[in-house]
Amino acid sequence: MSTVGTSQFASAKPAGATGFVPALEGMRACAAIAVLVTHTAFQTGQVGYSVPGRVWGRFDMAVALFFGLSGFLLWRAHARAAWSSADAPATGKYYRSRIVRIMPAYLLVAVVALALLPRSNPPSGSTWLANLSLTQVFVPYSLTDGLTQMWSLSVEMLFYLLLPLAAVAVGRLRGPAARWRVPVLLAVAAVSLTWAWVGAAVPLPAGVNFHNWLPSYVPWFVAGIVLAEIVSAPPSRYGAVRRLARRRACWPAALVVFAVICTPLGGPVTLDTPEPWQFALRMGLGGVLGFLLLAPLVLAPAGEPARWLGSGPMLALGRWSYGIFIWHLVVLTAIFPLFAIVPFHGAFVKVTVLTLVFSVAVAALSYAWVEEPARRRLARREARRSAAAPVPAAAPVQPEPPAAETVAPVG
Repeated sequence: MSTVGTSQFASAKPAGATGFVPALEGMRACAAIAVLVTHTAFQTGQVGYSVPGRVWGRFDMAVALFFGLSGFLLWRAHARAAWSSADAPATGKYYRSRIVRIMPAYLLVAVVALALLPRSNPPSGSTWLANLSLTQVFVPYSLTDGLTQMWSLSVEMLFYLLLPLAAVAVGRLRGPAARWRVPVLLAVAAVSLTWAWVGAAVPLPAGVNFHNWLPSYVPWFVAGIVLAEIVSAPPSRYGAVRRLARRRACWPAALVVFAVICTPLGGPVTLDTPEPWQFALRMGLGGVLGFLLLAPLVLAPAGEPARWLGSGPMLALGRWSYGIFIWHLVVLTAIFPLFAIVPFHGAFVKVTVLTLVFSVAVAALSYAWVEEPARRRLARREARRSAAAPVPAAAPVQPEPPAAETVAPVG
């Protein structure tokens, strides 16, 4: 790369600095489909200790992308406020937007799964309450059929809840002190890796897995948070990261990281419990993986074409990705009896295609009938709230003192 090209890239405004980033929407679609594929692979008996079995099983690392995306998008305004004179986001408005984004569609799928999916024993009251409140990772044996993937949504909701507190915790690192924000965040991520050992020492009831708690996944969120700090910092900072954040460099490196995670170093791909060091290594590498996949998208110069990730089909799948994620296990559970397929006995491709097609259809309906109407209602409510808010009175104008030469002599 020429010196001119490098300097132009370093000084250009990053694509992820503000506003909507089309490539991230496409990447969100990829993550949702990867989660779907790892579940169809498991349910058709393809996940195991062969090389393909490990690869399919480790498609669950797509959750690191979801968490990294959340960290980046939700932290970006806080980072911008720290590096400039911009205002920090209003906490109340933030919480309302998160609740409306997640809960309406989620409650619908939870009720459908709990009430309609066939199971040997009906769900208990505690299972209903835990799933409807997204606290199932803390309640024994409440990850139930059609909703087992929701452990990650439970983790994400707790992250949403605590994010404003985390912003306050580093709130003094503003202006010149903002340069310490990334080191502090990386230190927090590194310390969180000890949860693999600390969590194992916590006495918990049977049926509760500390691996599914937020402390495990801090590195995955921090990957996105650090990217938010970098795109918000002046162009003169983090120059090396900005120059290296190219797809041709980062994505092959991400493939290598993913390959390492697929080995026994990343722990078992089945439901067996990993060794603490394996789990810690997988969490750390998951953060690196998310960073490498997202960095070229958010640090690219604004206006650079998003190519296929920003294409019409990928943007549509990205809009529907939340619905794909929350509905696909309900769809998968229904696919087996409807098409006379025996679980764990093959038909991986057939089951995957059927699950994807029906999940996309249901997700599109969920977006059109539930998610988008709820978002629009909130937008109208926020507009009315802003219109009704009293306008601060202008400060009174103090009279100018007379010029020195016109002051009357005393005495």
